[in-house]
Amino acid sequence: MQITAQTDGQTVISTFEMTPGTCADVLDALSDAYDKVIRFQPGFLGAAIHVNDAQTRISTYSRWRTRTDFQAMLRTPAMRERNRAIAQLCARFEPVMYDVAAVITPGPDAAPK
Repeated sequence: MQITAQTDGQTVISTFEMTPGTCADVLDALSDAYDKVIRFQPGFLGAAIHVNDAQTRISTYSRWRTRTDFQAMLRTPAMRERNRAIAQLCARFEPVMYDVAAVITPGPDAAPK
């Protein structure tokens, strides 16, 4: 998945807050959702899952062809059920839609040699 500042497409960054004791369960549930449901949805372009060192937050970054594609995925029965289960494991979670405003690449001295 390549990040570009193209005007079309939708970026969604979701943050999940939980205790370290439930981090593995949330990570498993998210990985399963991406593996079995989300990656097959129309308009899905790719995603990444990130876990912080303290295992109290997980962030997902996903790209969609359109905002409508992302919203349609959320309305599927499979994702509604999965999101209810994930919500019970988290203190809170919040998906936020973004447009890519800029892409910054490394300077010539920062590139690996």
